[in-house]
Amino acid sequence: MAAKRFHDGYEKDPDQPEAKRMRRLPSFSTVIREAMMQKHLQNLFRLLEPLFRRVVQEELQAGLALSPRYIEKLPQIPPVERPTWKLAFRNPPHPPIFTGSKIEDDNSNPLEVILVDMGIGSPSALPQALRIELVPLFGDFPPDDLEDWAADEFQKGIVKPREGKRPLLTGEVSLTMRDGRATVSELQFTDNSSWVRCRKFRIGVRVVPGSYNSARILEAMTKAFVVRDHRGELYRKHYPPVLGDDVWRLEKIGKGGTFHRKLAQHHVKSIQEFLRLLMVKPDELRAILGDGMTDRMWEATTSHAKTCLPGDKVYAYSGSHGTIYVNSIFNLVKVEFGGVEYPLHQLNKAEASYVQHLMREAYEHRNTLQEADAVLLHSHAANNVTLMHNAAHAAPADPTVWLPGPEVDFQADEVPVPQPNYGFQWPGQMYNMAG
Repeated sequence: MAAKRFHDGYEKDPDQPEAKRMRRLPSFSTVIREAMMQKHLQNLFRLLEPLFRRVVQEELQAGLALSPRYIEKLPQIPPVERPTWKLAFRNPPHPPIFTGSKIEDDNSNPLEVILVDMGIGSPSALPQALRIELVPLFGDFPPDDLEDWAADEFQKGIVKPREGKRPLLTGEVSLTMRDGRATVSELQFTDNSSWVRCRKFRIGVRVVPGSYNSARILEAMTKAFVVRDHRGELYRKHYPPVLGDDVWRLEKIGKGGTFHRKLAQHHVKSIQEFLRLLMVKPDELRAILGDGMTDRMWEATTSHAKTCLPGDKVYAYSGSHGTIYVNSIFNLVKVEFGGVEYPLHQLNKAEASYVQHLMREAYEHRNTLQEADAVLLHSHAANNVTLMHNAAHAAPADPTVWLPGPEVDFQADEVPVPQPNYGFQWPGQMYNMAG
């Protein structure tokens, strides 16, 4: 009897055909296809699972709803109460808002809270006083920009101060509303809004919980805004600026930036100096700022500067044959020839050219001008227009106006003007002086 042969997996089994004994390894593409199919199936199951759960839940609830015993055990949900009244801010806060700074409205007045009848949509009042409180809210409350919310949802939207910090909103946060209004004389944030998820806060106001037992009064809130650290206030722009402000308080001019350095090199350090140069030599000012300031930036900067109030001071400058009166930013107020006042809009070409010459001379001697009677500014307010504007309307076809020689006879409706050989260019051209 032949001995029984034993073999392991590495030996060939003579009883098995060659095709069965040699197994093929799957190809790489097959493995990838199977893995992708398995992943697709898993994603499909994950997407279908919530649908199956909802369908099963709805079917169970529909079946249980037919059971009287189940209906008896259902909690009775009270209907949603529609507020009759709501609180509102009369005017929104004026941005920007910095920590530690007093919050005011768009008119630079204290914030005012009023009571509004939702039925008619107008301010109203209740016979009794209301205790209200101001609270900080997250900038993304309410979700989806809802116009109505429950009292507990409003409570969840209140921002709690960071650990170790003071209350986020301080000042007159608790007020008594009488006759449907309350004024918030003092209010400020103690922390910036950079640490919250939405990076913004709102100011909310509500009736103090438990102090009013009648129909619900809907809470009020402002629009979302950024609260910046008070150190940023050192670099803020002023609206409107004042004459003594540094020139970097203007739009598009950053403190220590390129434009600021260029202006400082030409001794234009204050907004008053900026406006004076703008009124008398706008082309020179534009050249100082250079090509880096685009037309849009120039418009923004000059428009912001022109919101500055010039004040009541009036200065006089006299030439050989006339006197001009200008205000603090060199707006022309009054012109006199031979002691006789001439309306600005009635100046002829030669007179306008001479006045322009006096304006430039007055600008060169601006530090020695004598202050005149301030009443002049008010009595001639209607004529308070710049020389550049007047000259633009009176400009001839040839932009260069040569004053006549000394032997010219003037008509009765003209006044003598000095006759040196000066050449003056009209607005948009450079000013030249020859001789």
